[in-house]
Amino acid sequence: MLSIPINLNLPRIPRLITSLPGPRAQAIVQRDRAVTSPSYTRDYPLVVSRGQGCMVEDVDGNVFLDMTAGIAVTATGHAHPEVVKAIQEQSERLLHMSGTDFYYEPMVELAEQLAIRAPFPNPQNNAKFPAKVFFTNSGAESNEAAIKLARYYTKRSLIVAFLGAFHGRTYGAMSLTGSKAVQRANFGPLVPGVTHIPYGTHASLDYLEKQLFTTILPAPEVAAIIVEAIQGEGGYIVPEDGFLQRIRDICDRYGILMVVDEVQAGMGRTGRLFAIEHWGVMPDIITIAKGIASGLPLGAILARPELMTWPPGSHATTFGGNPVACAAGIATLRLLESGLMTNATQMGQLLQASLTKLHQKFPRVSLPRGKGLMVAVDLLDEQGNLDHKLRDRIIQEAFLRGLLLLGCGKAAIRFCPPLVIDSDQIHIALQIISEVLSS
Repeated sequence: MLSIPINLNLPRIPRLITSLPGPRAQAIVQRDRAVTSPSYTRDYPLVVSRGQGCMVEDVDGNVFLDMTAGIAVTATGHAHPEVVKAIQEQSERLLHMSGTDFYYEPMVELAEQLAIRAPFPNPQNNAKFPAKVFFTNSGAESNEAAIKLARYYTKRSLIVAFLGAFHGRTYGAMSLTGSKAVQRANFGPLVPGVTHIPYGTHASLDYLEKQLFTTILPAPEVAAIIVEAIQGEGGYIVPEDGFLQRIRDICDRYGILMVVDEVQAGMGRTGRLFAIEHWGVMPDIITIAKGIASGLPLGAILARPELMTWPPGSHATTFGGNPVACAAGIATLRLLESGLMTNATQMGQLLQASLTKLHQKFPRVSLPRGKGLMVAVDLLDEQGNLDHKLRDRIIQEAFLRGLLLLGCGKAAIRFCPPLVIDSDQIHIALQIISEVLSS
């Protein structure tokens, strides 16, 4: 087993001491190739040893500025001491007992904390909470649960989803996903009854109502429209004004449930706990995961209480709502509301302003889009067309300079750093990208 160099504190800027990948990283990559599935996507040979805040250290002692947060997961930063403390204390008491069959307080407490914050209509009949919660292990599981609940409650079978969407890779979630052909190729038949339309435009909703509903997609048989408030893997696309409000109106008129996927956009990333709050729209079901527990596997669906009529045993999970993950979730929520969401708003404004200046200097970088710390730019060729090769080159060369980035969409770079990022780190990230574009 390789020994790993450990430093007491990581620097707050990149520090490279070997060529990349270093010798220890190269050895682990070779071991990985021999035993793990080739279906994993690895953008560059980063072999992480530990993380702290917005910084990660590889097994050779190289330190990187992380603008990925493990794909928008480590909302409170890597190894936030309050989250680590909550995990340690809960681990000493109880690791697992299965919330499917028994009760334990961390699961109840986190459910209460999420339910009271759900952007749903005010409770009726003197109920205290506007939502009920079902816990899962991932975003894909959350979207699977949402499909099942929508079909169960409405007694309808059809689902409307959007091109460019990513909802997961399990069969139900994959059937909703409309992001990349490789995610669906050779896996058919998929779950039937899902129709995809273009995302984010009123023209798309015109097509849904005036063409599909009147020909091949009877509205009285549609159980749900599932939509991302800001489309994630599809390119960090912000919809047209009024788009989400109009989906709510369509759902109300036809008795359809509005399901909002907040797996990537939620848990404070946009400066609000749920991204849908920027538009003042109240959905029927919300799916969450990623940032909910700062890195521990946890997801959930929040639904209006009157929708959760399914009986015991109709849907359950062995590990969903694990007590250690819930303890991390409670600590995460507390940190989000004690300043990290505010920081996401402020640093997001700085990031967009800095990217706008980058666009002015390098026209092949588009103007930025997004909200909070969910921001993206497209890379363009000299004719103004999307240029995925330039995007991929920037990501690779940024890694060689100590900056971690990820792509999304056809030619976009996404910026989804831990919500603890500061202004100096944003300036460092933009400086590195500028250096790559100048090279």
